[in-house]
Formats: sequence, structure tokens, C-alpha cells
Amino acid sequence: MTETRKKIMIVDDDIDYLAQLELQVKNLGFEVISAESQKDGENLLDTERPDLAIFDLMMENKDSGFILSYKMKKKYPEVPVIIASAVTAETGLSFGTETEEDRAWVRADKFLEKGLRTDQLEREINKLLKI
Repeated sequence: MTETRKKIMIVDDDIDYLAQLELQVKNLGFEVISAESQKDGENLLDTERPDLAIFDLMMENKDSGFILSYKMKKKYPEVPVIIASAVTAETGLSFGTETEEDRAWVRADKFLEKGLRTDQLEREINKLLKI
């Protein structure tokens, strides 16, 4: 009997960061599907059902990650979403997912600052996937 690997969807318009994150996640033993824009991410949602998603916040639009998260939760409400962004460092704005109200507004299960260490990423993914 073969065990099916969990599928993680990553959407980020920074292709260098996307490649780095893909490699980190693959090295953790997950299957990765990815897109380089909000639009491509939306198209991917039409054909794929990931077990978890990691979205950048600011892509074509300043709220692309929120839009993708909203669409993901509408189609697959049980799929955990992480928004990984440098928005706080770039703008001073901060977002949280600590309360139910925050999660309802942000539509994500976790908000993380970019520059994640692999052990942090693994811990958050495992927590959200309940591994």
C-alpha cells in the first residue's frame, strides 16, 4: 500500500522566492503545485484540490493573497491557508489570525512573515494538517 503525499499549493509572483519555497516544501516530503500570479492561482483552483495552500499577499493586486484565500475557502472550506508576506516590513501594516474574527476577515488560518526557516515552515504546515 502506498501512502499518498499531501499536496501543497504555493502562489507567489516573486519567482526566486517561489522556487526557494517549492524546494523547501518538496524537501519536507510534500507534493507541490505552484503558480506565479493570482490569476494563475485561480486557474489552478479550477483543476486542483490541495491539502494546504501558501499564498503571497501582494501580487497583481495589493490584496491578491486575500482574494485567493477567499476563493479557496469558498470552494474548499476545510483546506488550511497560510499567507506568507513581507507586507509588515514593507508597509508597517500587520495582520493576524489569532482570533476567530481575524480569521473570518483575513480568510486564512495563519499569517506568516516571509523569510521562514524550514523548521518553522514544517511546524506550521504539520500543525495545520494535523500531522
